[in-house]
Amino acid sequence: MLPILNALVPVFLVIALGFVIRRKDFPGEGLWVPLDQINYYVLFPALLCYTLAVADIVLGEVGAMAAALAAGMLAMVVLLMLSKRLLPMTGAEFSSVFQGAARWNSFVALAAIASLWGKPGLTLAAVAVAVMVPIANIVSVTVLTRYAGSTPAGPATVAKLLSRNPLILACAAGIALNLTGIGLPGPLATTFKIVGDASLTLGLLAVGAGLQIVNVLEKKWIVLYTSFLKLIAMPFIMMGFCLLFGVEGLPRLVVLICAAVPGATSSYMLARQLGGDMHLMASLITGGTILAVVTMPLMLWLLG
Repeated sequence: MLPILNALVPVFLVIALGFVIRRKDFPGEGLWVPLDQINYYVLFPALLCYTLAVADIVLGEVGAMAAALAAGMLAMVVLLMLSKRLLPMTGAEFSSVFQGAARWNSFVALAAIASLWGKPGLTLAAVAVAVMVPIANIVSVTVLTRYAGSTPAGPATVAKLLSRNPLILACAAGIALNLTGIGLPGPLATTFKIVGDASLTLGLLAVGAGLQIVNVLEKKWIVLYTSFLKLIAMPFIMMGFCLLFGVEGLPRLVVLICAAVPGATSSYMLARQLGGDMHLMASLITGGTILAVVTMPLMLWLLG
């Protein structure tokens, strides 16, 4: 347990630092939106592209891992759709609960995995991003437009969203460069690495800056329910599929971390764009991130 805590505590301390910096209003409120944008559109995609382009990936070895990740996410989607009939929520509230339980914070996942297992783990984490990000975007947009918006999203809307997602484009480019043998020649590899190395720290600071603790207690039962699904149920579901597909060793541990992280901060932006409950979404992100300080080490200790 102590090695797990030694690896994960620094991740959450950086998140806490982001929270403190934001609350101290240093260097000013105008910092955070541009910081999020440059990280989402430039730094993080560079990290993913570099990691996948230079990785020694054997498709047969990651295929079972990819299947477990996809199956786990889709199982959570089914569980959420079934639970909608039983819970007293509006359509907008349900769309936020859905995002809170189905989406994952890739910044926290990659930072934790890099701290625990270094470059081999980070390579597998990038593969996880390539699998999970498209699924998360497709199901989230579909649910938001169906239950929070006026009209359901058609295939063209979903395709347009995916074609503009920088993380999906970066993963596709990295995988293509790897499989074709082109890779990232000389200076390009170094450049992408320098740019990408800044991503995880800035991403964790931004996660902390976005926490809104005041709102968490407004709808406690929804926050606790969503956090239970994301932080406890999802790891158990993912581990079940790892057993089913025979995923073992480091790939299994990477799947576990990807399952155990809190919800994605980008869910707030998507809720704002597509008519979801933004305030509830902020509460779910904050509550889940705070609770993950306890649940992530616990899940890794129990299931790892």
